[in-house]
Amino acid sequence: MASGRFVAYYRVSTDRQGRSGLGLEAQRQAVADYLNGGRWTLTAEFTEVESGKSDARPKLAEALALCRAYNATLVIAKLDRLSRDAHFLLGLQKAKVRFVAADMPEANETLVGIMAVIAQAERKMIADRTRAALAAAKARGVKLGGRRKNSRVIHTAGVPKSVAVRTAKAAEFAANIAPVIASIRADGATTVRAIAEALNERGVPTPRGGQWGPSQVQRLLEKRPT
Repeated sequence: MASGRFVAYYRVSTDRQGRSGLGLEAQRQAVADYLNGGRWTLTAEFTEVESGKSDARPKLAEALALCRAYNATLVIAKLDRLSRDAHFLLGLQKAKVRFVAADMPEANETLVGIMAVIAQAERKMIADRTRAALAAAKARGVKLGGRRKNSRVIHTAGVPKSVAVRTAKAAEFAANIAPVIASIRADGATTVRAIAEALNERGVPTPRGGQWGPSQVQRLLEKRPT
């Protein structure tokens, strides 16, 4: 029976899945079924919209930081779905955060370590095969890559969207970390310097994974919704 604080982490592979709830609702239901009947608090839920081929896991980093801040357990719906995700498995292993998988509650840190090694080996083999195939194609005279026409225009056209995405992510990060800052303030921290020191002591990383300073805290507080 589940008990204590939990932070849920879900991942979908495409923006379309994220918007439609395809796959996401099933993951939420699996977590809800696991927690059902226990004395628990679901502190937060994080949804990652990333391809399995991408190493970017900003939401995972936030979820792990919140777990450390609240001494909570990370709960995921399906460990088997992420068993080939080396970045996820290694991050989970290095974070030293308690976790549970709804589909495999008996899984432990040793099993995750083994799965991470296997996933890394599989990714290396895939990369090696890709390089070998490209080298063979080049040897046959196939022209690889090349600069596309209007590449500058394409790049420039994407700038506003990129800025909007970064702005939205910054605002979302500020909202997600607001409960941690509220807890720090409740413990007596009244200045941005004191809040920065408390965040560093709790192991909460900045959006870029670094250490907090007073100016970064000030910018964060200005972005946080009132």
